Amino acid sequence: MDKLVPVPSRGVVPERDVDKRPILETNNLGIDFGGLIAVDDFTILVGRTEIAGLIGPNGAGKTTVFNLLTNVYQPTRGIIMLDGISTQGLKTYQINKRGIARTFQNIRLFKELSVADNVKIGLQNTMSYSLAEAVLRLPGYWKQEKRAHARALELLSIFNMDHMADWKAGSLPYGAQRRLEIVRALASEPKLLLLDEPAAGMNPSETADLMENIRKIRDRFQIAVLLIEHDMNLVMGICEGIAVLNYGRIIAKGSPDEIKSNPVVIEAYLGKREEENHA
Repeated sequence: MDKLVPVPSRGVVPERDVDKRPILETNNLGIDFGGLIAVDDFTILVGRTEIAGLIGPNGAGKTTVFNLLTNVYQPTRGIIMLDGISTQGLKTYQINKRGIARTFQNIRLFKELSVADNVKIGLQNTMSYSLAEAVLRLPGYWKQEKRAHARALELLSIFNMDHMADWKAGSLPYGAQRRLEIVRALASEPKLLLLDEPAAGMNPSETADLMENIRKIRDRFQIAVLLIEHDMNLVMGICEGIAVLNYGRIIAKGSPDEIKSNPVVIEAYLGKREEENHA
């Protein structure tokens, strides 16, 4: 795990990424719902191959941030730069084509389709046959379908799931469904992978495997990963830079060691000590 070093644009990235353009940069990002400020002044930098974490108590606004980054929500203010280019005004599918893929807190698979077909849905960005070729099942369609199936099996093998290719997605155990959602996101060839509570519902052994696989994904595809997670063992064990969100605002940023010893972070998670509350 590389140490974090400062870069000119008011942030820190892993040392190996210091001479590369950040994959994600936000500045003063915020959104209001009516009179409620849900996220405010959200400013982060994610290095090109960084594994970064976004943590905070329940209701802090973490998933809202992911919805902003993928333009599910249009920000009220602020800037999002993906690979140096503003994402303002883009549709969610355009954000995906530009290089952001995500998983969801609540699993969103096509449960009646096969495991392989779920992955192939994620491969649509890389397929180019025409509607006529698809309807008439012309040779160009079958050639790309064959290539897509081989690619789906290759991606599934990352999680040792290629033997499950013909299973119905809805028949998989919970942990395997989580992994399948990550594989489907990878199929769109992202530059930045957003994982929303990827370890939710997993046992300690599955979580340990997930940690190793996230590292493997980063190293193999040379992409960045930004994850929301409540499992602090996973966060502290894998993330290089961590931002802590509370009531929609970042209250701390730094390395795992800096974050776990930060009194403001401890207070946000645990509350003030009893004697302080009655002082």
